[in-house]
Amino acid sequence: MNFDELLQEYRSIWNNRKLNAEGNTSKEILMDAIKRELLDENTHPRVRKGIYEKYFTASKRIIYSVLSQETKLLLLNLHLKVLEDINKE
Repeated sequence: MNFDELLQEYRSIWNNRKLNAEGNTSKEILMDAIKRELLDENTHPRVRKGIYEKYFTASKRIIYSVLSQETKLLLLNLHLKVLEDINKE
C-alpha cells in the first residue's frame, strides 16, 4: 500500500481531522498528523493527555475500525515509529 492510500484510510477514521497538506507528500502529511495526534496538539493545553494515553486511544481506534488488517497493521506501525521518534527528541 502506498502513502496516498494509507492517508485516505487514516482520514476515514479521523473524519473531522484537519491535515496540513501545503506542498507536502502524503507520507509527510500522515507522519505529521500522527505526531500531532500523539502530542495531543488538537486539544486545548489544559486538557491534553499524555503521549502514552494518546497512543493507547489511537491504537484502539485503529483496531476497532473497519479498515483491512493490513491497513491497521501499517497504521499501528507508523504510530509506534512516531512515538519512538518523539521519545528520542
